[in-house]
Amino acid sequence: MGRIIFYEDKNFQGRRYECDSDCSDFHAFLNRCNSIRVESGAWVIYERPNFMGYQYVLTRGEYPDYQRWMGLNDRLCSCKMIHFVSGSEYKIQLYDKGDFTGQVYESTEDCPSVVDRFRTREVHSCKVLDGIWIFYEHPNYRGRQYLLEKGEYRKPVDWGAVCPTVQSFKRLME
Repeated sequence: MGRIIFYEDKNFQGRRYECDSDCSDFHAFLNRCNSIRVESGAWVIYERPNFMGYQYVLTRGEYPDYQRWMGLNDRLCSCKMIHFVSGSEYKIQLYDKGDFTGQVYESTEDCPSVVDRFRTREVHSCKVLDGIWIFYEHPNYRGRQYLLEKGEYRKPVDWGAVCPTVQSFKRLME
């Protein structure tokens, strides 16, 4: 079971909204979100209702202001709890063209720089064979985040991106 608490103001002040399951729109309860406390579980939070817009992946801990979760602003509207599979391995295949064509790159480890490791700046499709992964727009796990669970992603829009820029990625572990 997971638990996350959203606060309107920095440093866990102001009105708050507590959540222990997926919520498609909590914006009616809070005008803004400037701090978050994740008491248990891992969560993906979204800028817009119905799990749309920018994504931020948070694990247990305290986030006293939105810069701590790499937020672009204080607007959040929905969240989902991440469900881990026990004993899961980690394996991902990246393709430099859509629909699983072109050069394929495989990884079982975190990658702080896709350019340094694979000599490419773009991922046009991918297959998550095992585990849960996070793509980042910039090297060293910075910028926009995209959560990828086990499955096939034929094009960037399938993982929520508008372009194929992926410059780092890492495994999400319990």
